[in-house]
Amino acid sequence: MQQADELSLFAHSGWKWLNEPANWLTYAGLTVTSDTGTDFWQTTHYGFSRDTGHALMLPVGAQFRMRTRFFGDYREQHDQAGLMLRLDERNWIKTGIEYVDGEQFLSAVATREFSDWSRTPLSAMGGETESVTVEIERFEDAVQIRWAPDGGEPVHDLRVAYFPPDVPALAGPMCASPDGAGFPVRFSELTYEE
Repeated sequence: MQQADELSLFAHSGWKWLNEPANWLTYAGLTVTSDTGTDFWQTTHYGFSRDTGHALMLPVGAQFRMRTRFFGDYREQHDQAGLMLRLDERNWIKTGIEYVDGEQFLSAVATREFSDWSRTPLSAMGGETESVTVEIERFEDAVQIRWAPDGGEPVHDLRVAYFPPDVPALAGPMCASPDGAGFPVRFSELTYEE
């Protein structure tokens, strides 16, 4: 287990944890086991607000692209991993894979005071894979989310969502396990460019 206030990883310095997990290490990328009962959500449908998921965040510009490839051991309802773009606890976007009713779903949640959730079964997009690559691109007042299976080039569009323009934000890999006893995930690659 490592402890750090700020660290260098994936050829960038200045990473900081939002809700640092008990177990993580930087070997062959970033490996995290999410803590039990962690999640990011605001109110809609479920009636609760949670800001307890784990995210390793880097300050990002008004226009950028971030991409990560990750491998997860999905077992419990709502195990999730991917990328997050964040202003604060009530304004953020997360995207990646979420495990729902025994199946992996490509997922995107956009939160502007209230969370909304779009998802599609990975099986409908060609089947479950060993890994997924997700990419977020921020430009003007939008974020475009793309994905690819097994380390491919993320050219498949998943969603375009509003995000406030020209305000400082943070972005990076995220994971959570709302219902399970902990969820292991490895982010093997991450690139960031403005």
